[in-house]
Amino acid sequence: MRTKVRDIMCASPQCCTPDATLQQAATMMSACDCGAIPVIESSDRRRAVGVITDRDIACRGIAENKGPHTKVSECMSSPLAIIGDDSSVAECCQRMEEAQVRRLMVVDSEGELCGVVSQADIALHLSKEKTAHVVKEISKPTEETPAA
Repeated sequence: MRTKVRDIMCASPQCCTPDATLQQAATMMSACDCGAIPVIESSDRRRAVGVITDRDIACRGIAENKGPHTKVSECMSSPLAIIGDDSSVAECCQRMEEAQVRRLMVVDSEGELCGVVSQADIALHLSKEKTAHVVKEISKPTEETPAA
């Protein structure tokens, strides 16, 4: 039996909407001890529309002289790198390598956000050799990469 993304992902991650402020997103990151918060369409519809990372806040917010009340939509990364929750971990690694991202947003069969799978989740569930390969491929310099 192949291990599925749903078996290793962080399920039901803390999310925000595009109209949340950078301060609210940063507070969520602090409370959740994470560096990225998925951005969903609305509290009623969990369709992922972006992700706000600590790097986004630093580079697209603070570095551009935007204040804590700036909307997440002004600084979030989009488009997203996503994967289905029924995908295999091998497919997940391949997707991370191709997109050169450290995390993928995980969607269910309805296209709604149900989790996040990160490079750390891969490291906890795969061999050292496979983890090293994924990290190496993700870290290769590129001209432009998708968000997350």
